[in-house]
Amino acid sequence: MSGTRLVELSHTIEHGLETYRGLPAPTVCDFWSRESTRGRYAPGVEFHIGRIDLVGNTGTYIDAPFHRYADGADIAGLALERTADLVGVVVRARDVRAIDAGAIDARALDERELAGAAVLFDTGWSRHWRTEAYFTGHPYLTAAAAERLVALGVALVGIDSLNIDDTADLARPVHSILLAAGIPIVEHLTGLMALPDAGFRFFASPAKVRGLGSFPVRAFARVPDRPIEAGDRRNQDS
Repeated sequence: MSGTRLVELSHTIEHGLETYRGLPAPTVCDFWSRESTRGRYAPGVEFHIGRIDLVGNTGTYIDAPFHRYADGADIAGLALERTADLVGVVVRARDVRAIDAGAIDARALDERELAGAAVLFDTGWSRHWRTEAYFTGHPYLTAAAAERLVALGVALVGIDSLNIDDTADLARPVHSILLAAGIPIVEHLTGLMALPDAGFRFFASPAKVRGLGSFPVRAFARVPDRPIEAGDRRNQDS
């Protein structure tokens, strides 16, 4: 890790957190408190075992194809190559509500830069996290943008907004297009303004849970002192 820094890109999950309207907030509590374990072990030895009840779409989370398609890969079926140590590219889309394919083309001076990459959309919407403003009028991608990302062969798409789709569009075209192509989606990112436009590694791996289509992740980036050259898709050790 010499010569690199880690950048946090996830929101904190805590008891009562509201991520998405209509979904229950997580319950975080003790299963075994420290006090209750006293006497189970040697004198002075105590442990805490916590319990959490949450839906998969809590905090910063990843959508697998199974989220949209019954025959798609579930969370346990996501290949690590789709969620970890990906070359990262940021598309800056501040003050834009409907992010179209043109924003992607303007960013990708060389199409090879996006092939196999995690493409993260920095909309600045995470500044509204845990406020009423977060839930209405959020930025989203258009169907044309999703189709362009598929054509470019990206590995993963992320956004720091409530939803990658316009929630008023019940067809959810962006989820449908990306997940049909096997491209996982990470929603509710934060901190993207701290990343360079390119030259970093992105990580957003969930727990290996069978039978779920979405699950929280600890998303982060590893930013080296020397930027990774565009088009270099090899794993690089620090």
